[in-house]
Amino acid sequence: MTSEPAATAAAHEASAASPAATEPPAWLQRIKSNYCRVCGSPLKLSKPDGEREWRHVCPSCGYVDYHNPKLVVGCIVEHEGKILLCRRAIEPCRGLWTLPAGFMELNESTAAGAARETWEEANAAVKVLAPYAHWDIPVIGQAYILFRAALAPPYTFSAGTESLEVALFAPESIPFDQLAFSSVSITLRLYLEDLRAGSFRVHHGVIDKRPGSQPNDPGAFALRDHMALELGGASATAAGPGVQQ
Repeated sequence: MTSEPAATAAAHEASAASPAATEPPAWLQRIKSNYCRVCGSPLKLSKPDGEREWRHVCPSCGYVDYHNPKLVVGCIVEHEGKILLCRRAIEPCRGLWTLPAGFMELNESTAAGAARETWEEANAAVKVLAPYAHWDIPVIGQAYILFRAALAPPYTFSAGTESLEVALFAPESIPFDQLAFSSVSITLRLYLEDLRAGSFRVHHGVIDKRPGSQPNDPGAFALRDHMALELGGASATAAGPGVQQ
């Protein structure tokens, strides 16, 4: 993991969203948004009155088809000193290992969504203990919120429909060369640092990925603007009641 100065990154982002730009950014042009969901007319990229940003706008009825980042939620599940990982049965990264996580649904909290995803992918009931990491990944329009969690009774797990297998790994046995995503690799490395230090922190940062790179390419991402809040000795077994699936 490398770090990019915040000022440089902020300047880059500001220039990319400059209101003086005469053409919409390339990433927006790649979004497939062709027809108005209100009247069915073809959409066009333009700047609505009073807005700085380019949008997909219907020239017939004025409807604006907004595209906002998606929220991914998941759990770092620990049980008897080991961490629960799932080997993916679907693309992207089929066959590689990941933390149980997925897109948050409407009408649920982030913690409830993390517990639900863990149940769906690992058939594991968990007790969500505390927030652990929030990673923004602007290039793919996603934000990851990951929680510390403990396996709950009956302390069983098995492969869900999106997993080939589920297993508990001792910290020294985590297969970092077979992890599916940059967010998972960063999270687990920091989690192991915190375990060794005997004190969990809460982490936030931005993951910059090289456009067009694979999700698990270890040389194609960098963590910047990393912030870590010291919690003073919080442990995975000493948190409050939490949320249980």
